[in-house]
Amino acid sequence: MKKITLKEIAQFFDVSISTVSKAINDSHEISQELKFKIQTYAKEHKYRPNKVALSLLQKKTKTIGIVVPNILNYFFTQVFSGIEKVANERGYSLLSCISNESYEKEVATLEFLGGGTVDGLIVSMAEETQFKNHLGHFQNILDEQVPLVMFDRVSDEILCDKVIVDDFEAGYKTTKYFLNLGCKTVALVTAIDHSSVGRLRVNGYKKALKEAHIPYDDKLILRVGKKDDLEVLLTFMLNYKPIDGIMALDEITAVEVLRLIKARGYRVPEDISVVGFTNGKLSRYVTPALTAVSQHGTFIGETAAKVLIERIENNKNTDNITKVIKTSLIVRDSTKRV
Repeated sequence: MKKITLKEIAQFFDVSISTVSKAINDSHEISQELKFKIQTYAKEHKYRPNKVALSLLQKKTKTIGIVVPNILNYFFTQVFSGIEKVANERGYSLLSCISNESYEKEVATLEFLGGGTVDGLIVSMAEETQFKNHLGHFQNILDEQVPLVMFDRVSDEILCDKVIVDDFEAGYKTTKYFLNLGCKTVALVTAIDHSSVGRLRVNGYKKALKEAHIPYDDKLILRVGKKDDLEVLLTFMLNYKPIDGIMALDEITAVEVLRLIKARGYRVPEDISVVGFTNGKLSRYVTPALTAVSQHGTFIGETAAKVLIERIENNKNTDNITKVIKTSLIVRDSTKRV
């Protein structure tokens, strides 16, 4: 069946195209009787609005762009789920992209999404971008007056709305949790050392040690790059001195650390307690189940989407806001009082 147009519906009822449009959009300006007839006729003839024409007319795409650095990280999957929920409720479509932690890919992606392709953007910065601190592509987006919400990995130099986790407090509280268990030597394993969230968690770790009058030892921080062999580095650290607590700053690294120390004959949690960041499915289903820091990714996504849509629809010229989300510690079987 050929798709019917607004013009054809208008001709059938001998009314204007504007009247048909208002009826289909359930406007109070049209009588209930005529509205019902037009809506029924449109549905029977499988009328579908031309979104491209509508967006040109309204100068809106009803589309939100999302850029995340790593979709394999369960935290970003949770955030996306939260964004999608709110976007669907508010009638927005999503255009999702992955920077894969690459500065150049992030620049190209923002160039593609700018210039009216989307109504607004939700972005978590690539680790390489944060390391280089080259931020011109974000300023270009703001200069184009495209609403932007940064989440999780953000920059203080970019003046936009932000939704962040209190990562400093998370690193601090998690370290104190280890110390309260009776752990004497707490090590930290990070695969996100160049990101703002990784640095904040390390700084929280340092503060907790200082308060407990425990000397900071840089050899107990294992910084893992993409090309590094975690097993070799972890072996060196375990041979350096007895360790009874390990905090891993992302879920995949935490699961791998758990596997490797068990393979070396350590019992978890009897010999070493392990805590990971991001309370994902991997943490729940490994043995023993991992104690994990929950960043409430779904709630972060919902919050970011609400902030962006409010900015798009109502508050284009108001001051930027920053919403801070607290973390929670989900205690499972990988930690135990000494």
